Amino acid sequence: MKKHSMGFSLTDLSSALVIYAAAIFVSACASLPAADTESYKRAIASPVRTDADRLADATRKPLELLEFAQLRSGQQVLDIASGGGFSAQLLALAVGNSGKAWAQVTQLRPALEKRLADHPDSNITLLVRPFDDPFPADAPRLDLVTLILSYHDIVNTTVDRAKMNRGIFNALKSGGHLILIDHSTKPGMGLRQTKTLHRIDEATLIEEIRQAGLVLEASGDFLRNSADPREQAYFDMKGTPSDKFALRFVKP
Repeated sequence: MKKHSMGFSLTDLSSALVIYAAAIFVSACASLPAADTESYKRAIASPVRTDADRLADATRKPLELLEFAQLRSGQQVLDIASGGGFSAQLLALAVGNSGKAWAQVTQLRPALEKRLADHPDSNITLLVRPFDDPFPADAPRLDLVTLILSYHDIVNTTVDRAKMNRGIFNALKSGGHLILIDHSTKPGMGLRQTKTLHRIDEATLIEEIRQAGLVLEASGDFLRNSADPREQAYFDMKGTPSDKFALRFVKP
């Protein structure tokens, strides 16, 4: 490795940056107030959540998700590709009545419609919008956007993902975060298994998000499963959790 005039190598610099980033991440996690964790637990225990939600908690790990997202009461949050509303309702409960959650879908599903009808809540707003224009330009800027277990599906459509990711960037306030979670492929698979195995390569997804201007701040291992050979679609794994990555990006 060639030495530079300042007396250190690029390898030295890269190692130092990795250590520095890890120290920041550990410090941030350690500084999370206990009161927030307790409020997360209250949100998860809310009777508003369905029996199906509670069954899914074992693999979805909502407490770890909320801690990783560093969500706070009063924040403004958007859940993209809300599906049946598991994440959107969890986020709404976590931000409380002083906050607001938007649930974005391209078309309304019966499960989400029933959820919102059974437990109408003034701090949840339904957004029926295309993925590449996920949030109104005249709405308040957001503290958090989540896109959970659906990016690989969006790849399989005609959606302009670069436009979608710029839309997410524009929807966030400076310092706001994007949480992305998806089923992982083996390294180097790119987008080749998004349709066959419903998985996506972590590095490829990171690069797509970085191109929109967001910065990778942290990764979480709370949904990792090293026993997953990553050779099947998650729905063919007979109850065994798939290996999933969790990424937190920040808007500079």
